[in-house]
Amino acid sequence: MVARVFGCAVYGVDAFTVTVELTVGRGLGVHMSGLPDSAVKESAHRVESAVRASGYKMPHNKVIVNLAPADIRKEGTAFDLPIALGLLMTTGQIDIPQAEKYMIMGEIALDGQLRPIKGVLPIAIEARNKKFKGIILPKENSTEAAIVNNLEVIGVESLQEAIAFLQGDKQIAPLVVDTREVFAYELNNYQVDFSDVQGQENIKRALEIAAAGGHNVIMIGPPGAGKTMLAKRLPSILPPLTLQEALETTKVHSVAGRLGSNASLMAQRPFRAPHHTISDVALVGGGGHPQPGEISLAHNGVLFLDELPEFKRTVLEVMRQPMEERRVTISRAKVSLDFPANFMLIASMNPCPCGYYNHPEKECVCAPGVVQRYLNKVSGPLLDRIDLHVEVTPVSFDQIADNRKTESSADIRQRVVAARNIQQQRFKDNPAVFSNAMMPSQMVRELCVINPAGRVLLKTAMERLGLSARAYDRILKVARTIADLAASDDILIEHLAEAIQYRSLDRENWAEG
Repeated sequence: MVARVFGCAVYGVDAFTVTVELTVGRGLGVHMSGLPDSAVKESAHRVESAVRASGYKMPHNKVIVNLAPADIRKEGTAFDLPIALGLLMTTGQIDIPQAEKYMIMGEIALDGQLRPIKGVLPIAIEARNKKFKGIILPKENSTEAAIVNNLEVIGVESLQEAIAFLQGDKQIAPLVVDTREVFAYELNNYQVDFSDVQGQENIKRALEIAAAGGHNVIMIGPPGAGKTMLAKRLPSILPPLTLQEALETTKVHSVAGRLGSNASLMAQRPFRAPHHTISDVALVGGGGHPQPGEISLAHNGVLFLDELPEFKRTVLEVMRQPMEERRVTISRAKVSLDFPANFMLIASMNPCPCGYYNHPEKECVCAPGVVQRYLNKVSGPLLDRIDLHVEVTPVSFDQIADNRKTESSADIRQRVVAARNIQQQRFKDNPAVFSNAMMPSQMVRELCVINPAGRVLLKTAMERLGLSARAYDRILKVARTIADLAASDDILIEHLAEAIQYRSLDRENWAEG
């Protein structure tokens, strides 16, 4: 007798159905085929202990387990539960013909209890797409699976409970979650707010422009000036996630195992701040079993790189292509996987090794030429992908002690959303472009037209400030965003003037100290 139980394998951010086939023949031991990795092979020991602990018997004959399709590698511990059920079915100890109506996944402990697994959301989506009646999985994962509608989600705590449900001996009500209600409740529930920040009005304005146009930002300033505090509040002024964006973001975090127990749909834009000692694989993704990296975990959110020059140059260079393509491709001998990576980059750095170059009160002690060498740690091609360069100065005592209420994130977000709506109409015929920062050069020439007075101003600025050629398109894009925030159809001279001041690092002699 061949028993069949359906499970699922996750590859990238998608899943595919796996048929777990079991039969008993002459011989001894458990033999697995279908390219199982070590974790899958070790399930034989976990299943044996769990079966005995649950009051059933292990067969004395050879057990053959096949994971079909057999030419794709299977990884992880989530096949424990379907293997255990298939084993008991093929040995005649239980009879559950309706097992084929469900997709079944879960890791089994030695005493038969179930432990949570990774990648539940793409598994649930695959179960619905393949017309399964429902999905049976560990109870701790049930809230995550319940994000998917039109699918019965049965959370169980043990092998015995799964068998009792499938045999009809125990009724378990499918978990139902009102995804839209949960999503709406969590949407604006941020723990930080721009109203917490005293002073730094010019930096708040720069971040508002960045949020409105999807622009990348680098902040340069001494230690303690508030760069990290400001960056952490940027997600609170970005446009709210749509349900589709929330689903994409949750899938990435589900595959990476970052959602935690009883997690539901992510309703807030992610904020990722990796340490500068991070490796290139950890940043962009990869590994023997390709996993999403920090840039994918920041998908639809913010990636904050603090102390940018301290990151290894190779780490920063591998980030350049994903920043352009909004995705990262991990290639292996037999498979190529795409992980989404549509994020806003916010970087911060000290102006020099001691941190006090251009400080209004403290003196820089760095030797001549050191400032330029420190700045050169960040490559030109990476800076070329950053639209706004913002100099951050320390906040005075009077500003810190001022208890006057400042503008909240909700107020700023209203202006950002209004500007994004203008861009949505502008790019409605270009599905690959949905913010000003994503405009290619040809589109910049068409949509960022400046009047003769603006052209004279830009020419004068580039000559007097020594701005590089790469600053030209960046200035026009930022000016277009500033005009959108002002609800102006045309780029006026004041919009252009404000955009020019955000190209600090392109100026000649900026770091002549």
